[in-house]
Amino acid sequence: MRDRIEIDKDLIPYQFDITLAGQPFTVSVDYNRGVDLFTVSLYDSTGALLCAGEPLIYGSPLFRDVYRAGKFPVIDLVPLDESGHESAVTWDNFGKTVFLTIDDEGD
Repeated sequence: MRDRIEIDKDLIPYQFDITLAGQPFTVSVDYNRGVDLFTVSLYDSTGALLCAGEPLIYGSPLFRDVYRAGKFPVIDLVPLDESGHESAVTWDNFGKTVFLTIDDEGD
């Protein structure tokens, strides 16, 4: 089983500090109720914005389209249901069956 980044939906919008592959980051989590969409923004250790409003798309690694070596985490963060039953990230399943996983299997 992959490691997970726990998101507390009751606190949204909120931000938290996290260390990923030895690098410190700040993650901000938001939710758009109108379209049932979670988004995250990523900041470096100085507070500089690296990416704003990245949508959580099921099975798609975050920040892939904007990745810059040395700036972004070197590991993939992927919204997944490891049981394979879900195919989308929704308010109802996020944090229950779908989790923001750290793709560190085999490490």
